[in-house]
Amino acid sequence: MAAGYAELLRTRHAARLLTGTLVGRLPNAVASIAIVLFVRAEGGSYSLAGALAAVYGVSNAVGQPLLGRLVDLYGQPRVQLPAAVVSALGMVWLALTGIGSLGWAYAAVVVAGLFTPPLEGGLRALWPSVLGGRQERVHAAYAMDAVAQEIMFTVGPLLVTVLASLWNPTASLLVLNVLGVLGALSVVVSEPSRRWRSEPREAHWLGALRSGGLLALLGSFFFVGSALGSITVAGLAYADGHGGDAVYGWLMAALGLGALAGGVSYGARTWAGVPERRLTVLVGLLAVGYVPLLLVPGPWAMTALAALAGVFLAPALACAFIVVDRHAPTGTVTEAFSWLVTFFGVGAAMGTAMAGPAVELGGSRAGFGVAVAGGVLALLVLTATQRVLLAGPGRGRTVAGSVPGGQSEGAAGVSPGPAAASSGK
Repeated sequence: MAAGYAELLRTRHAARLLTGTLVGRLPNAVASIAIVLFVRAEGGSYSLAGALAAVYGVSNAVGQPLLGRLVDLYGQPRVQLPAAVVSALGMVWLALTGIGSLGWAYAAVVVAGLFTPPLEGGLRALWPSVLGGRQERVHAAYAMDAVAQEIMFTVGPLLVTVLASLWNPTASLLVLNVLGVLGALSVVVSEPSRRWRSEPREAHWLGALRSGGLLALLGSFFFVGSALGSITVAGLAYADGHGGDAVYGWLMAALGLGALAGGVSYGARTWAGVPERRLTVLVGLLAVGYVPLLLVPGPWAMTALAALAGVFLAPALACAFIVVDRHAPTGTVTEAFSWLVTFFGVGAAMGTAMAGPAVELGGSRAGFGVAVAGGVLALLVLTATQRVLLAGPGRGRTVAGSVPGGQSEGAAGVSPGPAAASSGK
């Protein structure tokens, strides 16, 4: 499996694009944690911390598909870098003005969230052209992408807490957003990003959302996002009574480490069968993994339970990427992946907003109860929409990227029969 990922990364541009995207997404990936720590350091309440994180998430959710559609229409460099700069300025605004004026604080997180560049969807749009249009290599890249994200989600919380401890949460916000702009810059000046063009698309105001199967997937991952968002706040409440910020950093890192281990194991084999059915099983296992968090034991045991809760996250994401690929209408690839980010982000925002009052009413256990409810609802959505999911694929579509020279090549496209997320060879 490691050899398979190494082969992918030796492909020209692959390592640079993956690394640049991960660094560029770092401010967004840890925004909820960074905002919560910042607000608490400024003397704000759990509810205010959750509300600001939620507003950021909702703003991000609104901006991602809009920016994704602009990327499909006008290319990556014209959209990604300006958006990254404006988003960073929003966070700088928050860091410098604080929460003394709530109006300015909310305005700052709206700007930061709304202009977050759709680097995640952009990378998945680039894989086909970078990897020569071979479906099995693109699927392997999706699995590698999910694993790499979990490395970021493992390192990111530790980085935030270390920066906050060495300096302060304000410095943490500033450093992370400078890194984000540099990551986006690395991606957009690369040859694949500059030369990529989306496939021709059918003019339709709904864009990617005219796919019923995609809507079913998005509905499920809204609740997956709400589960993770609630853990962000519930984990902080737990840590406040069990050792402070260091414990919180380890809990969040353990969640990412568990997902990393799950993603590595998932990517170590080729999966036969229909990915829509496999996704339902993975989301069900993800929901079960949240239940032990309700025990709220001591810090060491809680860290282990957090790792267990994350195990099926990366496999579920890797499988979801394939399902999005299979259901996205032609010419809407960046937008479709951006909608996944959007629904996930809105769900996370709702989770943080709900967990704040839950924690204040019933403690951290009540906050983790919000996560359990989110996991169960995610599973119910997939179960209820299986017929739509299974009926959608099989159109023989290819997801586009243009290869250098403008010649279009198919990639991780839809074909009748099984699709797999392999680790490569």
